[in-house]
Amino acid sequence: MIRHIVMFKFKETANGKTKEENLREARERMLAMRGQIPEILEMTVSFGASGSAPSNYDYILDSTFRSLEELEIYQKHPLHVQFGNFVKELREPDGRACIDIEL
Repeated sequence: MIRHIVMFKFKETANGKTKEENLREARERMLAMRGQIPEILEMTVSFGASGSAPSNYDYILDSTFRSLEELEIYQKHPLHVQFGNFVKELREPDGRACIDIEL
């Protein structure tokens, strides 16, 4: 089993929307993939606490896959690629961190 954790630091405004609006839309788009990409076993999206340090990340995706191979299938899926392009416009240039943990 693989636990895939990704964090993003969002811009204060992007695409004419506030950070909060973009966070909510990103969560909706990500969670919509659960029923459409069968390799996803579990998936949650959370936001950083309001008022936390400005250097903290804003968005965390925590998902589980059976194997690195199934994670790779997910990462290459057109819906995930589309999401990646979408969120790239919303996040800070260096505002992404990721780790894959073997369970």
